[in-house]
Amino acid sequence: MQWMVRAAACFAATMVAGSALAQSADGEGRVSLGVTAGTLGVGPEVGYRFNQHVGVRANSGFLGIDHDFSSDGIEYRGHAKLSSGGVIVDVYPFGGGFRLSGGARYNGNEARVRATPTGATQIGDRVFTPTEIGTITGRADVREFVPQLTLGYGGGLRKGLSFNIEAGALFQGAVRIRDFTSNGTLATDPTVAGDTYRTELGKQKRKLQDRADDYPVYPILQVGVKYRF
Repeated sequence: MQWMVRAAACFAATMVAGSALAQSADGEGRVSLGVTAGTLGVGPEVGYRFNQHVGVRANSGFLGIDHDFSSDGIEYRGHAKLSSGGVIVDVYPFGGGFRLSGGARYNGNEARVRATPTGATQIGDRVFTPTEIGTITGRADVREFVPQLTLGYGGGLRKGLSFNIEAGALFQGAVRIRDFTSNGTLATDPTVAGDTYRTELGKQKRKLQDRADDYPVYPILQVGVKYRF
Protein backbone atom coordinates (compact mmCIF):
# COMPACT_ATOMS: atom_id res chain seq x y z
CA MET A 1 0.00 0.00 0.00
CA GLN A 2 2.99 2.35 0.39
CA TRP A 3 3.19 3.05 -3.33
CA MET A 4 -0.51 3.99 -3.41
CA VAL A 5 -0.06 6.49 -0.58
CA ARG A 6 3.02 8.06 -2.18
CA ALA A 7 1.46 8.24 -5.64
CA ALA A 8 -1.70 9.79 -4.22
CA ALA A 9 0.36 12.30 -2.23
CA CYS A 10 2.29 13.37 -5.33
CA PHE A 11 -0.91 13.65 -7.32
CA ALA A 12 -2.74 15.66 -4.66
CA ALA A 13 0.18 18.01 -3.98
CA THR A 14 0.62 18.87 -7.64
CA MET A 15 -3.11 19.33 -8.15
CA VAL A 16 -3.38 21.72 -5.20
CA ALA A 17 -0.34 23.70 -6.34
CA GLY A 18 -1.62 23.83 -9.90
CA SER A 19 -5.06 25.03 -8.84
CA ALA A 20 -3.56 27.78 -6.70
CA LEU A 21 -1.34 28.99 -9.51
CA ALA A 22 -4.20 28.83 -11.99
CA GLN A 23 -6.07 31.47 -10.04
CA SER A 24 -3.41 34.01 -10.96
CA ALA A 25 -2.96 32.88 -14.55
CA ASP A 26 -5.38 35.48 -16.01
CA GLY A 27 -7.55 32.86 -17.65
CA GLU A 28 -4.79 31.03 -19.51
CA GLY A 29 -5.18 27.27 -19.88
CA ARG A 30 -2.21 26.17 -17.84
CA VAL A 31 -3.70 23.49 -15.59
CA SER A 32 -4.49 20.11 -17.15
CA LEU A 33 -6.22 16.98 -15.90
CA GLY A 34 -6.26 13.76 -17.85
CA VAL A 35 -5.59 10.05 -18.10
CA THR A 36 -2.71 8.15 -19.72
CA ALA A 37 -2.32 4.54 -20.83
CA GLY A 38 0.61 2.48 -22.04
CA THR A 39 3.57 0.47 -20.83
CA LEU A 40 3.45 2.17 -17.41
CA GLY A 41 -0.18 1.14 -16.99
CA VAL A 42 -3.34 3.22 -16.89
CA GLY A 43 -3.82 6.11 -14.52
CA PRO A 44 -4.52 9.80 -13.86
CA GLU A 45 -2.26 12.73 -14.68
CA VAL A 46 -2.30 16.35 -13.53
CA GLY A 47 -0.06 19.04 -14.98
CA TYR A 48 0.79 22.71 -14.79
CA ARG A 49 2.46 24.70 -17.58
CA PHE A 50 4.34 27.68 -16.13
CA ASN A 51 4.88 29.27 -19.54
CA GLN A 52 5.42 28.27 -23.16
CA HIS A 53 8.70 26.52 -22.34
CA VAL A 54 8.41 24.81 -18.93
CA GLY A 55 5.81 22.61 -17.26
CA VAL A 56 5.48 19.97 -14.56
CA ARG A 57 3.35 16.84 -14.28
CA ALA A 58 2.49 14.15 -11.74
CA ASN A 59 0.99 10.85 -12.82
CA SER A 60 0.50 7.26 -11.80
CA GLY A 61 -0.08 3.98 -13.61
CA PHE A 62 -1.63 0.65 -12.62
CA LEU A 63 -2.18 -2.58 -14.56
CA GLY A 64 -2.10 -6.36 -14.13
CA ILE A 65 -0.65 -8.54 -16.91
CA ASP A 66 -0.52 -12.32 -17.32
CA HIS A 67 2.28 -13.68 -19.48
CA ASP A 68 3.55 -17.21 -20.15
CA PHE A 69 7.16 -17.74 -21.19
CA SER A 70 9.82 -20.43 -21.51
CA SER A 71 13.34 -20.30 -20.07
CA ASP A 72 15.86 -23.14 -20.40
CA GLY A 73 13.13 -25.64 -21.21
CA ILE A 74 10.87 -24.71 -18.28
CA GLU A 75 7.42 -23.31 -19.02
CA TYR A 76 6.55 -20.49 -16.61
CA ARG A 77 3.27 -18.73 -15.96
CA GLY A 78 3.88 -15.15 -14.96
CA HIS A 79 1.79 -12.34 -13.51
CA ALA A 80 3.11 -8.78 -13.46
CA LYS A 81 1.63 -5.92 -11.45
CA LEU A 82 2.44 -2.45 -12.73
CA SER A 83 2.09 0.23 -10.07
CA SER A 84 4.10 3.44 -10.13
CA GLY A 85 3.87 7.17 -9.64
CA GLY A 86 6.15 9.96 -10.79
CA VAL A 87 6.85 13.67 -10.99
CA ILE A 88 8.14 14.97 -14.33
CA VAL A 89 9.53 18.28 -15.55
CA ASP A 90 8.73 19.13 -19.18
CA VAL A 91 10.81 21.42 -21.37
CA TYR A 92 9.23 22.73 -24.59
CA PRO A 93 12.27 23.95 -26.57
CA PHE A 94 10.23 25.49 -29.38
CA GLY A 95 7.39 26.84 -27.24
CA GLY A 96 4.81 24.57 -28.86
CA GLY A 97 3.72 21.03 -28.11
CA PHE A 98 6.97 19.09 -28.58
CA ARG A 99 8.60 18.39 -25.23
CA LEU A 100 11.65 16.80 -23.61
CA SER A 101 10.89 15.38 -20.18
CA GLY A 102 12.81 14.07 -17.20
CA GLY A 103 11.73 13.00 -13.76
CA ALA A 104 11.77 10.55 -10.89
CA ARG A 105 9.41 7.68 -10.33
CA TYR A 106 8.41 5.50 -7.40
CA ASN A 107 8.45 2.09 -9.02
CA GLY A 108 6.33 -0.56 -7.34
CA ASN A 109 6.31 -2.91 -10.33
CA GLU A 110 6.67 -6.57 -9.43
CA ALA A 111 6.04 -10.01 -10.89
CA ARG A 112 5.50 -13.58 -9.79
CA VAL A 113 6.30 -16.75 -11.73
CA ARG A 114 5.10 -20.31 -11.35
CA ALA A 115 6.02 -23.55 -13.11
CA THR A 116 4.72 -27.09 -12.59
CA PRO A 117 6.63 -29.55 -14.80
CA THR A 118 4.62 -32.55 -16.05
CA GLY A 119 7.59 -34.57 -17.24
CA ALA A 120 11.26 -35.10 -16.49
CA THR A 121 12.82 -31.62 -16.48
CA GLN A 122 16.34 -30.29 -16.36
CA ILE A 123 16.96 -28.09 -13.35
CA GLY A 124 20.41 -26.55 -13.44
CA ASP A 125 22.58 -29.28 -14.95
CA ARG A 126 20.57 -32.33 -13.85
CA VAL A 127 17.23 -33.91 -14.72
CA PHE A 128 14.56 -34.43 -12.06
CA THR A 129 11.06 -35.91 -12.03
CA PRO A 130 7.87 -33.88 -11.53
CA THR A 131 7.42 -35.41 -8.07
CA GLU A 132 10.92 -34.39 -7.03
CA ILE A 133 10.44 -30.85 -8.35
CA GLY A 134 6.83 -30.10 -7.46
CA THR A 135 5.85 -26.51 -8.28
CA ILE A 136 8.51 -23.85 -8.72
CA THR A 137 7.60 -20.34 -7.60
CA GLY A 138 9.52 -17.10 -7.68
CA ARG A 139 9.17 -13.36 -7.29
CA ALA A 140 10.79 -10.49 -9.17
CA ASP A 141 11.07 -6.81 -8.33
CA VAL A 142 13.04 -3.70 -9.26
CA ARG A 143 14.55 -0.63 -7.60
CA GLU A 144 11.92 1.54 -5.96
CA PHE A 145 13.11 5.02 -7.02
CA VAL A 146 14.30 5.41 -10.61
CA PRO A 147 14.85 8.18 -13.18
CA GLN A 148 12.94 8.46 -16.43
CA LEU A 149 13.54 10.32 -19.69
CA THR A 150 11.04 10.79 -22.50
CA LEU A 151 10.23 12.91 -25.51
CA GLY A 152 6.82 13.51 -26.93
CA TYR A 153 4.00 15.88 -27.73
CA GLY A 154 1.89 17.53 -25.03
CA GLY A 155 -0.09 20.19 -26.88
CA GLY A 156 -0.04 23.96 -26.45
CA LEU A 157 -1.54 26.33 -23.88
CA ARG A 158 -4.95 26.59 -25.51
CA LYS A 159 -7.86 25.60 -23.28
CA GLY A 160 -9.87 22.52 -24.11
CA LEU A 161 -9.41 18.86 -24.93
CA SER A 162 -6.11 17.62 -26.35
CA PHE A 163 -4.14 14.44 -26.87
CA ASN A 164 -0.58 13.64 -25.92
CA ILE A 165 2.01 10.95 -26.56
CA GLU A 166 5.47 10.24 -25.21
CA ALA A 167 8.18 7.60 -25.57
CA GLY A 168 11.37 7.00 -23.65
CA ALA A 169 12.91 4.86 -20.95
CA LEU A 170 12.67 4.04 -17.26
CA PHE A 171 16.16 3.32 -15.94
CA GLN A 172 15.15 0.76 -13.34
CA GLY A 173 18.12 -1.58 -13.58
CA ALA A 174 17.80 -5.32 -14.01
CA VAL A 175 14.86 -7.17 -12.53
CA ARG A 176 15.92 -9.02 -9.37
CA ILE A 177 14.79 -12.63 -8.99
CA ARG A 178 13.89 -13.50 -5.39
CA ASP A 179 12.31 -16.34 -3.38
CA PHE A 180 12.95 -18.94 -6.09
CA THR A 181 11.79 -22.15 -4.42
CA SER A 182 9.85 -25.37 -5.04
CA ASN A 183 7.73 -27.77 -3.00
CA GLY A 184 8.61 -31.21 -4.39
CA THR A 185 9.96 -34.17 -2.45
CA LEU A 186 13.57 -32.99 -2.77
CA ALA A 187 12.89 -29.39 -1.72
CA THR A 188 13.44 -30.14 1.98
CA ASP A 189 15.08 -33.56 1.70
CA PRO A 190 17.95 -33.67 4.24
CA THR A 191 19.94 -36.23 2.27
CA VAL A 192 22.63 -35.72 -0.36
CA ALA A 193 19.93 -35.99 -3.04
CA GLY A 194 18.13 -33.00 -1.52
CA ASP A 195 21.34 -30.98 -1.26
CA THR A 196 22.09 -31.73 -4.90
CA TYR A 197 18.63 -30.65 -5.99
CA ARG A 198 18.77 -27.38 -4.08
CA THR A 199 22.17 -26.62 -5.59
CA GLU A 200 20.79 -27.21 -9.08
CA LEU A 201 17.72 -25.08 -8.31
CA GLY A 202 20.11 -22.28 -7.34
CA LYS A 203 21.81 -22.66 -10.72
CA GLN A 204 18.42 -22.41 -12.42
CA LYS A 205 17.71 -19.19 -10.56
CA ARG A 206 21.02 -17.73 -11.75
CA LYS A 207 20.17 -18.65 -15.34
CA LEU A 208 16.88 -16.80 -15.03
CA GLN A 209 18.68 -13.84 -13.42
CA ASP A 210 21.22 -13.78 -16.27
CA ARG A 211 18.34 -13.48 -18.70
CA ALA A 212 16.80 -10.63 -16.69
CA ASP A 213 20.16 -8.81 -16.53
CA ASP A 214 19.95 -8.24 -20.29
CA TYR A 215 17.09 -5.75 -19.79
CA PRO A 216 18.14 -2.95 -17.40
CA VAL A 217 15.93 -0.37 -19.15
CA TYR A 218 12.13 -0.51 -19.25
CA PRO A 219 10.53 1.11 -22.33
CA ILE A 220 7.97 3.87 -21.91
CA LEU A 221 5.23 4.45 -24.47
CA GLN A 222 2.21 6.35 -23.19
CA VAL A 223 -0.73 7.99 -24.92
CA GLY A 224 -3.27 10.14 -23.19
CA VAL A 225 -6.10 12.58 -23.31
CA LYS A 226 -6.44 15.66 -21.12
CA TYR A 227 -8.45 18.79 -20.61
CA ARG A 228 -6.63 22.06 -20.18
CA PHE A 229 -8.40 24.88 -18.34
